[in-house]
Amino acid sequence: MPLPYVLLSAAVSLDGYLDDTGPDRLLLSGPADFERVDEVRASVDAILVGAGTLRADNPRLLVNSPERRAARIAAGLPEYPLKVTVSASGELDPGARFWHTGGAKAVYTTDEGAARLRRAGLTPATHPAVDVVTLGPELDWRLLLAHLHDVFGVRRLMVEGGGTIHTQLLRQQLADEVQLVLAPLFVGDPAAPRLFGPGPYPGGRLRLVETRAVGDVVLVRYEPTAPGAGGRTVPADRHWLRTACELALRCPPSATAFSVGAVVVAADGAELARGHSREAGDPAVHAEEAALAKIDPADPRLSGATVYSSLEPCARRASRPRPCARLILDAGVRRVVTAWREPNTFVEAADGAGLLAGAGAEVVVLPEYEAAAREPNRHLEPGLR
Repeated sequence: MPLPYVLLSAAVSLDGYLDDTGPDRLLLSGPADFERVDEVRASVDAILVGAGTLRADNPRLLVNSPERRAARIAAGLPEYPLKVTVSASGELDPGARFWHTGGAKAVYTTDEGAARLRRAGLTPATHPAVDVVTLGPELDWRLLLAHLHDVFGVRRLMVEGGGTIHTQLLRQQLADEVQLVLAPLFVGDPAAPRLFGPGPYPGGRLRLVETRAVGDVVLVRYEPTAPGAGGRTVPADRHWLRTACELALRCPPSATAFSVGAVVVAADGAELARGHSREAGDPAVHAEEAALAKIDPADPRLSGATVYSSLEPCARRASRPRPCARLILDAGVRRVVTAWREPNTFVEAADGAGLLAGAGAEVVVLPEYEAAAREPNRHLEPGLR
C-alpha cells in the first residue's frame, strides 16, 4: 500500500533529552532553527504530533511566515498543512490551541477513544474542521499512514513528536528520514523525557544525508538503510530501488538489450555490491550478474540479502548459460525488489519473477518506479510492449 514520505523532526540536548523537568518548555532551538522548521512545515502536506505533545506543549503547529503561506496558496495548496494528532485513549482537551488555529485537522484514535471524544464534545458538528478517524480496537501505524495517503492525499508527513511516536515509527521501519537538531547544552536529569525509548530497532547504520550549522545548533539528517522482510516494504527499499534505477542510466545504450541497474544489500542495510548492464565494457553482462560477481559466494550475508533490480531479473538469455534469476537463487538470495516487469521486447513471456517465486524467493514489484526504470530504455521504443 502506498504510504507518505515520513520525516521525523526533533531537537535534543547533547545528552539526548527533549526537555527538562521544569515547569516551562526547554527551548533547545534558536531563531534560525525555528525559521528552518517553519520552512519545512511549509513544504509538507501534514504535520503530526502525539497526544502527549499536545497535552504538554499545547502547540499550534502553524506555518508562521505569511510569504510561505502565500506560496502554498499560489501552488494550489491549503494555506496550512493538515494538522494530525494520534490518541488511543481519546483523552484530549477540546479547548487546546491545536483545534482552534490553522486549517483542517484530523485525530486518529481507537473505538474507545472515539467514544470518549464524542462525550467530550470534540465532534465534526462542534469542530467542523476536525475529522475523527477510528482505526478499530487498537492503533495501527501502517493503516494510519495509508489512510493519510489515500483519503487526505498526504504525500509528505512531518512528525514533530513526541519521543514515543518517533520510537514507534523507527522500530516499525516507517520513517523515511530523521531530522535531528543538536542543541549545545546538557540536561542530565534521568526523569526528563528522552527522544528515543528502549527496545528493538532495525539493525545497521543509518545513512548520513546532511549536516550543517543552523545558528548555534547543528542539523543532521539521516535515512534508514535496512531492507524490509518478505513482501513487506519499508522506506529503505524505495531508496535502494531508486539507486538501482539511477545505475541503469550509466549503461551504454544497446539496440539488443535492456539498460538495467542492480544493488545487493544485506539485511542490516550494508551495501554488498552494485552493477549495471554492459559494465566494464562487457557487452553481454547483466546488472544482477555484474553485482553478484563482486561478492564472495561464501559471504554469509547473502542468505538474508535483497537484490534490487530496475528490471525484473531475466529467466532466459542467449548470451550466458545461466539467467539472472538463477544466479540470484544460486547465490542464496531469497528476496528481490524490482520496478518493472520485463516486456516482450526480446523474450516472449519472460517471467523471472515466476522462476524466483517458484524456488521460494519473495519478489516485490514497486510499480511507482517503473517510469524511472524505463527512462534509460526509451531508445528501444516502440519495441517496448
